Amino acid sequence: MIVGVLALQGDFAEHINMLTACGVKAVAVRYAADLDALDGLIIPGGESTAVDKLTDDGSAPIFSAIKKKISEQQLPVYGTCMGSIFLAKDIEGSKQGRLAVMDVKVRRNAFGPQRRSFEADLAIEALGAEPFPAVFIRAPLITECGADVEILAQLNDGIVMARQNNLLVTAFHPEITGDLRVHRYFLAMVAAHKLQ
Repeated sequence: MIVGVLALQGDFAEHINMLTACGVKAVAVRYAADLDALDGLIIPGGESTAVDKLTDDGSAPIFSAIKKKISEQQLPVYGTCMGSIFLAKDIEGSKQGRLAVMDVKVRRNAFGPQRRSFEADLAIEALGAEPFPAVFIRAPLITECGADVEILAQLNDGIVMARQNNLLVTAFHPEITGDLRVHRYFLAMVAAHKLQ
């Protein structure tokens, strides 16, 4: 199994470390051609407007290639924080470039500026009985979901983890916690897709 991590900006190294800890070959993805050998892809947290500029407002070849892999090959893709914004069909009050492949609406910086970052123990049934130590850093929030979207975790403010078929998003950063359960959940999605 080979899982790529989009390495244009943000905390891609931390995701690569988590995947390696899970026993999976992880590769940095910077070009469209890097996608060809992948069984799954993670779009990490970072600054969404910076990635937007790096990728020509979402029209760069790598974005087109990711979107094609999702739609035509059902490539499993997991977006954390900024990655969830890029996967969303709708971003409140923003026209920035995005993949627009997951039927969710997100609100950027929903909890406020950097100094309002926080940690919370989340009940995530799909990961087992033990709460997950979620870290929220200038986090988005999922405010609306389509009928095909499965809500996996919520705070009082709204949805913070969801899945739609081959797509998974979290508003929080599991890659900086040392807890491998979210990554293992995604890898189970990847493994199931390989068996199809």
